[in-house]
Formats: sequence, structure tokens, C-alpha cells
Amino acid sequence: MVTKGIFPVPKPAAEPTAANTPAIDAFDATAVSIATPHAPSRLALSEMAPGVMQSEIRAMSVECDRIGGINLAQGVCDTPVPQVVEEAAIAAIREGYNIYTRLDGIGRLRTAIAAKQQRDYSLDYDPETEVLVTSGATAGLHAAAMALLNPGDEVLLFEPFYGYHVATLNSLRIKPVLVPLAEPDWALDTDALEAAITARTRAIILNTPANPSGKVFSQAEIEYLSAVCRDHDLFLITDEIYEYFVYDGAKHIAPATLPGMRERTIVISGFSKTFSITGWRIGYVTAAAKWMGAIAYFHDLTYVCAPSALQHGVAAGLEQLPSSFYSQIATDHQSKRERMLAALRDAGMDPGVPAGAYYALARVDHLPGDTAAQKARHLLAKTGVAAVAGSAFFRPGRGENLLRFCFAKKDHELDDACARLRRL
Repeated sequence: MVTKGIFPVPKPAAEPTAANTPAIDAFDATAVSIATPHAPSRLALSEMAPGVMQSEIRAMSVECDRIGGINLAQGVCDTPVPQVVEEAAIAAIREGYNIYTRLDGIGRLRTAIAAKQQRDYSLDYDPETEVLVTSGATAGLHAAAMALLNPGDEVLLFEPFYGYHVATLNSLRIKPVLVPLAEPDWALDTDALEAAITARTRAIILNTPANPSGKVFSQAEIEYLSAVCRDHDLFLITDEIYEYFVYDGAKHIAPATLPGMRERTIVISGFSKTFSITGWRIGYVTAAAKWMGAIAYFHDLTYVCAPSALQHGVAAGLEQLPSSFYSQIATDHQSKRERMLAALRDAGMDPGVPAGAYYALARVDHLPGDTAAQKARHLLAKTGVAAVAGSAFFRPGRGENLLRFCFAKKDHELDDACARLRRL
């Protein structure tokens, strides 16, 4: 083993030598396939590429931009960036923090993340060995999956799901197994969960508060999931990026706080939503040291490091913003939620009431179109408001009567969108 930063990483493969390279006595023309105009080309996409296309979320964003509409499709979170975060990032650029960082991120930010986890959840993580700064939360999931899972392993996810979770697993040839939540309130279906577990199950991915449903898993549900993970010896990979977006007195429960869960929980989160910096790509993983070396190795291999100067901006926010900043996030977005829900109802839709995150799923049976994608495009054409087809969050055949609306918008844009919807 060799080391990079503080983590041991595998030694590179040996360079070819006379001792380990097969001898080639002469060119064998019969062993070479000569391409002819009639032979099929060996130039082709990978086996999984034909099923990959731009996500419905991105497709609606592109179409919305084309017509100059209001984008409630993508969770861009274009609310203002906290001044301290913005100014610290700009200062870091000017001070020359523009080169690679250590593979696990700058020490200042790792220390701030560890302090945040202790402050919010009484979870102790060593910033030297148990905290990794990532290029967004998505990169954290990708690196964790590469480090901990093998092709053919099965991972349970709850439906409705976030598409990037499924796509990440598929890209690594890991099998996502969908466990439907019980409508109308998306309750955990324990029978469905138990039925989905097989000998190949290695992990559960839990997104709470959840995109797109807004579900906040309860204490009892988290306790049940934790027991399942312990009983079946599974990893629990959590996506907690909406941890501060909780409403009506709901509370985010960090699964790693439960007995026996810290060692098997891979916590993935970030600052895209909290600090309104979705384009900065600053996320993190906290996990036991015995897993972190491999996770950090694969993040370094794929992404090298998160943007250096922007890490300083986020660190300043964690160090300087008061606790009231985080509670105000919930207050502000609950107000936005209420305006969004009222407009959807006035437009004849039937929205669920999300307990967390910043999306509303609404039934839109009355809109023209045989599919949710057609309904979304009709809505965009009639109102200039972009939403996402609910089918993007379900297995084929489900979600065709649903659209997802994002309400993390500047107030004037959200009010404009609400007015347009009411004219439908």
C-alpha cells in the first residue's frame, strides 16, 4: 500500500517488463479481424449506454429556458447565498487558494463539518480520518458505492425515488431494488421492505427528508430501518441534504445516532441547498475510518477534489452563521410551501403536503396528456411554468398522474409562477 494525504490506497499495477509481458514472436495476420465495408463495426456504445438519456428534470429545464419560462422543475435553489459564504469564497480566490487540496478536503472545512455533526446530532467524527469533502453529495454517493459495493449487489431504495440514486447504482452495475412507500402519506411498508431483502442485498439508501415526496421518516421508521440493517448486516447510506428543510414541527432524525448504526451508516450530505450554492458542488461524507480510506480513494480517482476556494466559503458559513440561520431556512420555506400549495389547489390540482425538502407532488389528472411528461409539457406551454413528470421518480407505469413542483425560488419568481398557475 501507498498513501496519499492520510489514507492508504492500493499500489498501482506493475509496469510491463520482460518478465511479465508475453513474448510476441511474429505478426499473425490470421489473428486480426480486418474491417471491411460489410463487417459490423466494433465501435459501439457500452452495454448500458442505450438506456441512458438526459433526465426528465434536465429536459424540462432546457425546454423552460428555451421559452423563457419559470423553472419549478429543477431544484436549483436560486435563493440568495449567505453573504459570509460568498465573500469568503471570493477572498479565497484572490488569496490564491486555486490549486488542488488534500484528497479529503481542506482541514478547516473538515473540522467545521465535524463540529456541525457534533452540534446537531452529538455525533463525533474525527476530521482527520472520518470526514471527506466531496464534489457535491452525488459524488459522495458515487465514491461510497464504488468503495463498498460490487457489481451484482442489490441495494434497496424507496419509491418514489431520486433518479440520481438509481442512475448511480446502474452506472456501476449495482442492482437497485425499489421498495414502494404506502400512499397517500408515503408511510414505510415494512412487509414490502422485508420481502425485498435477498442474499445479495448489501445496503439501503435512505433519503430523508425525501426528494420528491417531501417525506420525513419518523423516529419509529428510522428505528425499524436500523433494526433491519443490524439484523441483515447491511450498510445504511443516507442522503440528508435537506436536513434543515423541515416543517410543521417535524424533526430530522439522523440514523447514525441510533444504537449500533454509526459503524454501518455512510452519511452523505452537502451545502447546495442550505447555502443556495447548487452550482458550487460542495458536499461531504462522514463515516467510520475503516470505510473512509477507500471512499476517499475513489472520490480522488474520479473527481480529484472539490473546488478549493469554494471550500473556504462554505467553511466560513459553518463557522460564522448562527443557529438562527438554520431555523430561518425552515420558516422561510414553509411560507413558500404554503403559497405553492394554495396556487396548485386553485389551479385544480391535488398536492400532497410535504413535511420536508422543497418539492410538492401534485395529482394532475385533469391536465391533457396520456403521460406525466405530456401533462408537464402542456402545463409549460399554457402557463410558462415548468414542472417535472412524476414518472421520473417511479418504476415504469407509475407516477403518470403526478407532477413535481419546486418551491425553493426567490419570492418574486415564486409569486409570478403561482399567479400563472392560477390562470390555468
